Amino acid sequence: EEDPLQALADARIAGVVLRGAYNPDHCVGLIQRFIERGMIRDSENPDPALEDKYQFQGGPGSNSRIDIGTSIVNRTRGGQKVSDDPAKNKEDFLQHSAGTHELFSQLFDGFDNPIDALYNSLSGLAIDKEVKVAREPDGRLYGPAVFRIHYTRHGYGPHINHVSIVDKLFNFEITRFTHQFAGLICIQNATDDGQCPHAVIDQCVWSQEVQENLSNGTYYEYAAENKIPQCQIDVKPGDFYLFNSGCI
Repeated sequence: EEDPLQALADARIAGVVLRGAYNPDHCVGLIQRFIERGMIRDSENPDPALEDKYQFQGGPGSNSRIDIGTSIVNRTRGGQKVSDDPAKNKEDFLQHSAGTHELFSQLFDGFDNPIDALYNSLSGLAIDKEVKVAREPDGRLYGPAVFRIHYTRHGYGPHINHVSIVDKLFNFEITRFTHQFAGLICIQNATDDGQCPHAVIDQCVWSQEVQENLSNGTYYEYAAENKIPQCQIDVKPGDFYLFNSGCI
């Protein structure tokens, strides 16, 4: 593709994979650092006394996913929101984001910086585009990335992640963009036996009809009936992946 990001925005391609974008030899040590600092649970040697410490998706006790960083959805609509007032949640998000920048400035010492790997991968794909951390008009920065740790039984059904279509966060500057991409780097898989999870991307752009089937739990039947093409991508440590968040 001459312009892979445009092809992705047009949903002509399912995604972009850059194998080995981050040094996989650094992945194990990075996860161990998170464990040693008490930032994530050690699934092999869990400490019940730390359960209430972690930033779970749905608050303490909802322990199938932990985020390191600042998730805009969790802090505005999820278990970490501070108020029903969108303005207060936005302020909390931006303040927390500042703390994330400070944390990430020293968290990776001794390792290749995975945030740099993420943004360098994006920059290599961009044609005449500037890749930078999202920000509000007053210059305040969003968090540059989130480390998302999934534990046993955490999975995802058909869905999209889109700050305008789904989350409707119109008081944030990022909703001015028509297209939204999800860029991620795999740091660790669940096992070391060569098996890996996978992502399934459908060449199906969101619509109200699609949403009705998502909400009703009938999307699989809808996809089969409409012969929607699918692409399965095996996910491996060190790899960079980029998806169109407006697709299922």
